[in-house]
Amino acid sequence: MYVKRDKSGAIIAISREATDGFSESVSADSPELVSFMRTLQPEAYQALLDSDLQMARVMEDVINLLVDKSVIRFTDLPDAAQAKLLQREQIRERLHSLSFFDDDDTLGL
Repeated sequence: MYVKRDKSGAIIAISREATDGFSESVSADSPELVSFMRTLQPEAYQALLDSDLQMARVMEDVINLLVDKSVIRFTDLPDAAQAKLLQREQIRERLHSLSFFDDDDTLGL
């Protein structure tokens, strides 16, 4: 990605190609570029984040179903995936014990 900056050095526009005024190349995953892109369509970005959170829960449910049906073993998952799933399960258990969440993982306040 190529960027155009204002006098203070902040990104004010982006382009896929180097053109007049867009000569500085920036990595697509640059924190500065990601931050700028979030400002362009904050509703769409938030919708994507919300969807990611929902998909994470769907994947947990699918993994649990596959383990319960003996299609896979929990230990078949990579160590990092096991650790993340266990961590999320522990967090949910703590929140449930405090009665902050109902069975659908929604705030019950």
